[in-house]
Amino acid sequence: QVQLVESGGGLVQAGGSLRLSCAASGRTFGNYAMGWFRQRSGKAREFVAAIVGSAVISFYADSVKGRFTISRDNAKNTVYLLMNSLKPEDTASYACAIHRSGGCSEYGCSNASYYAYWGQGTQVTVSS
Repeated sequence: QVQLVESGGGLVQAGGSLRLSCAASGRTFGNYAMGWFRQRSGKAREFVAAIVGSAVISFYADSVKGRFTISRDNAKNTVYLLMNSLKPEDTASYACAIHRSGGCSEYGCSNASYYAYWGQGTQVTVSS
């Protein structure tokens, strides 16, 4: 059974930083791309960042480029999202997901329908 558990969310002031973690179990972690998505109140889920299984390629939404960094530690079955220079508009529930394959194009990595399993999400609130 595949499980994804996010942690690291919380309340932070604008300009601050948070690091989210997503621990995976039940699958050979390094064989799959991983992604982070977020859902703001009243909005549709949106792509944030993704990283392929080998960690050599990553993709970011334009809204977070230069501020967020996705990384992974395959030995620990964990993917991270370091979020710097946070803005109030980053307030959302952030969820990680396991892709159906180890590699993906920017389109495939950013498309939620290509992800097989999802975590429950962790709330990030950025105050102004």
